[in-house]
Amino acid sequence: MESKEILEFCLQKGLLLDKEVLNLFSETRDVESVKLIIEKIRNHTQKRIITRNLFDQNKEQVCEVFSTLPEENQRELETLKIKLGLSIEISKEIKKPKKLESKISVNGVRVISTISSSSKKLETKDFVNYFKGRFNEMKKFLQDSPKLTNLVSINKILGNRQGMSIIGIVSDKRITKNKNILLEVEDLTGKIRILINQNKPELYKEGEEISLDSVLGFVGSGNGEIFFANEIIFPDSYLPERKKSFVEEYALFIGDLHFGSKLFLKKNFLKFIDYLNCKLLNTPESEKIKYLFIVGDLIAGVGNYPTQERDLEIKDIEEQFIEIAGLLKMIRKDIKIIISPGNHDGVRLMEPQPLLDEKYAWALYDLDNVTLTTNPSFVNIGAMENFVGFDVLTYHGFSFPFYNNTIPSLITAGALNSPDKIMGYLLKNRHLAPTHTSVQYFPNEEDNLIIKKVPDIFVSGHTHKSAVSYYNNVLVISVSSWETKTEYQEKMGNEPDFCKIPMFNLKTREVKILDFE
Repeated sequence: MESKEILEFCLQKGLLLDKEVLNLFSETRDVESVKLIIEKIRNHTQKRIITRNLFDQNKEQVCEVFSTLPEENQRELETLKIKLGLSIEISKEIKKPKKLESKISVNGVRVISTISSSSKKLETKDFVNYFKGRFNEMKKFLQDSPKLTNLVSINKILGNRQGMSIIGIVSDKRITKNKNILLEVEDLTGKIRILINQNKPELYKEGEEISLDSVLGFVGSGNGEIFFANEIIFPDSYLPERKKSFVEEYALFIGDLHFGSKLFLKKNFLKFIDYLNCKLLNTPESEKIKYLFIVGDLIAGVGNYPTQERDLEIKDIEEQFIEIAGLLKMIRKDIKIIISPGNHDGVRLMEPQPLLDEKYAWALYDLDNVTLTTNPSFVNIGAMENFVGFDVLTYHGFSFPFYNNTIPSLITAGALNSPDKIMGYLLKNRHLAPTHTSVQYFPNEEDNLIIKKVPDIFVSGHTHKSAVSYYNNVLVISVSSWETKTEYQEKMGNEPDFCKIPMFNLKTREVKILDFE
């Protein structure tokens, strides 16, 4: 009877049904749901012949239909889902994503920044609007500087003027025949050339540090054709104090686990888990650990660099997530785990990066003490009555090699081995990747790579180097790796650190480096 009713429905809609599909549909008693599925496929594909291949090619749409059905109907259609090859996909995709925590509580986590993922087709105007938005946002930081007196728009510079200031975005930078630095700077009203004279050594040194596309303030004199700079004002990041909690508890920071690699240091990581679970002798402080940040490259991923397959123990990205989730599940449940993605984690390389893809990382979504965030993200921890908590900016650090290779002071310092210097440079610019070519990025209406609020803690990974320092009262932390040195890193001249974990005491602000190497 079911097959007859389904056929009649298809005739009414002017559809032809493949015999294999009809036989599969006839095995279920939920004819109304089957009709809904058929109609959804027809509307989406505009095909009048419904075949098995059509379902294979449109699994996402079929999954959406299943997810809208009552649970009772979904259970009724479980066999059909399996036979259509949809059971695994549906089990992952119909689950509602874990909501980001929004309420502050004792030992709580609050995600302050949220970034929506967009897949719309990009147009030139999107990039124009992106940079206009960046300029307007960054301008607010600079307008507060007492050094920028007599601030004018570029198109208002008439005749020769002394003692004026402008704010602009640096669109070009070159060295003249006389060894001066010549910038092209623009605001929303026009463009102007800015000369930084080599006979002013301190100013010239600052000029060398300027990145393209950064938004800066300039003090000087000139006319509508050229501006002679006497001072360069960076937006900069500064905290008036180093706040402290009333309660002694700890936050730990790790990243670059690269789980799934043959070189993953599993024994070391298991020992770390034992430490978190208070199983090691003479470690009373482990009971007070409340937060664990993992700042990207949780897994090794697949196809991230040439010949990576030779380095992989697990060659399936979903299986990598399943097994690392199994390890994280061993950690005691009162420790809040905050995970953001990196370039190995199966999300888009374009920044900002969205939450880990639930299709592959569903096992992490099942862990109640895990909070998933974007890259970058802004998270508050440790808030309680009469204490606002610590604001933590996490960024995996994909832009770091660009600035290491282009900014003179960072080149001289070999900053990939001292990544906190790169992080300080980005805090000075109030942007995680100011230069257009430093990362792939998605031009949202709002530039999510701007450091809109100065964090208490800025933590990153990617370089596999351990570093802790302060920049204008901001605690700067770079994490080490849990993967031994690969041939690829050898070729790139990377000298990684292993299994070093900065542990931050929220009450005393003491930072201790745990070593599980």
